[in-house]
Amino acid sequence: MAECSAICLVAFLIMFCASQVRSAGSNHQYKAGDTIPLYANKAGPFHNPSETYAYNDLPYCSPGQVEQKKESLGEVLNGYRLVSTAYKLDFLVEKESEVACKKKLTKEEVSQFRAAVVRDYYFQMYYDDLPIWAFIGKVEDKHYNGGIVEQYHLFTHLEFEILYNKGHVIEITLRTNPNSMVDLTEDEEVDVEFTYTVRWKETDNLFEKRIDKYLWSSTLPHYRRVHWFAVMNSCLTVLIVLGCLLTFYVRVLEKDINKYASDEELFDNQEERGWKSIHGDVFRYPKHKSLFAAAIGSGTQLFVLSIFIIMLGVVGVFQPYSRGTLFTALVFVYAITSVIAGYTTVSLYYQLEGTNWVRNILLTGCVFGGPLLLAFCFLNFVAITYRVNAALPLGAILLLLSIWLFGASPLLLFGGIAGRNSGSDLQAPCRTTKCPREIPPLRWYRGTLPQMAVAGILPFGVIYVETYYLLASIWGHRIYTIYGILLIVFIILIIITVFVTVALTYFQLAAEDHEWWWRYSLLACVFCLHYVGFFKVWSTSILYSQLS
Repeated sequence: MAECSAICLVAFLIMFCASQVRSAGSNHQYKAGDTIPLYANKAGPFHNPSETYAYNDLPYCSPGQVEQKKESLGEVLNGYRLVSTAYKLDFLVEKESEVACKKKLTKEEVSQFRAAVVRDYYFQMYYDDLPIWAFIGKVEDKHYNGGIVEQYHLFTHLEFEILYNKGHVIEITLRTNPNSMVDLTEDEEVDVEFTYTVRWKETDNLFEKRIDKYLWSSTLPHYRRVHWFAVMNSCLTVLIVLGCLLTFYVRVLEKDINKYASDEELFDNQEERGWKSIHGDVFRYPKHKSLFAAAIGSGTQLFVLSIFIIMLGVVGVFQPYSRGTLFTALVFVYAITSVIAGYTTVSLYYQLEGTNWVRNILLTGCVFGGPLLLAFCFLNFVAITYRVNAALPLGAILLLLSIWLFGASPLLLFGGIAGRNSGSDLQAPCRTTKCPREIPPLRWYRGTLPQMAVAGILPFGVIYVETYYLLASIWGHRIYTIYGILLIVFIILIIITVFVTVALTYFQLAAEDHEWWWRYSLLACVFCLHYVGFFKVWSTSILYSQLS
């Protein structure tokens, strides 16, 4: 019942998000002379897209009254801080060298602009929900007295070219004029006049297709070939592993089963060896069963969360530059799927003959939420210290706490109650002995760490290509839109993880090691995550070097 309720709620979320995307495209109708605000979002170094600051942190001239656009929760989480600018781009109103403002830059402001030019700062703006970018300035090498001197220039003129179709804005392009620059090389006050030009051109492109401009890189043939080649490589890996497993089970496991089933006299006279000898210990409850059940419950929730997020991407909810839809979906789907975590945790805990299910529920809420909260507090403190856009305001923090207290926590408790009422004892196929069998000494390569390291190689091998492109969309300037391929790779990841887990579990049981619960139910995935972490550091360094 709890699982059905969660599925219904998530399905409602999918329909709600999809309707929000559709309705956003039906309100962008304008008439000649209508005011369309141009919002400035952020500024930061091009080679480090994750380091962004508020546009007004730079000493640009601002309009008489700065208006901050109301952002959704997802936009705030994504670091969007949209504010009005001094540029007026009314619908179908052309302007030629219009003066936005005049300002006298102090020595400190000149130094601030120069530091931004040195670091290749760019700024991002939004016009009718369409993003545009431009660099703040440029560095030029000038020959002076037989040497080379660097000069720093600030762009002061912006050229907006806007395409329209009937009453819709279809496309906007922003260019900087290299002939209108101010020299910032010297530490002295400078008079600056910020100007802009607006040109309107009619086009036959449809409003519904205007976002396709931002998808061109992901739709190039060679781009898709790389992804499909990775999928084919992953499928081949799955087939090889499946063939090895089938061959192994046909030759070894079937032989053992037939041996014990047919040769009863040999079975009575000889001592049992291998996996058959630990049949009385293999279903012995794991150590720290409360923590084990909590980890399984949280893992199940994250698994369902991943499936629904990918499915939302497949149905087209996460459009490029949809400004926070992904983060909004993550927050609400996580809150809704808490009922699955509670149900899974308590039902498994009762199967393991646990008694204190309330403590188990609290542990489930903390096993993932606790480290997440600590990481958030640390990162938000660093963001506030450096005044970057990633710092969450107090209102957003209170909203997240409200969702967790009044949304996720009651659903977690509701799932726990449902799991308690439907819980049953573990129906083991064989009786468990009273005293655990002593585990024989194992060779080093049969230890926990070596086998977990091996267990993580194949799962990582089938996802590393998609991992690179996902990291490039997070830490770089790429746009990830191929959620269909991501779903296929996710399914392959599940299959290969199951195969590897089954194989290594058999090897462990054949070595008469009956403590398998923790090793392959949870800890085998840890090394795959470690590989992803190492790959993230390596790929991020490559991305930054390419951007530099």
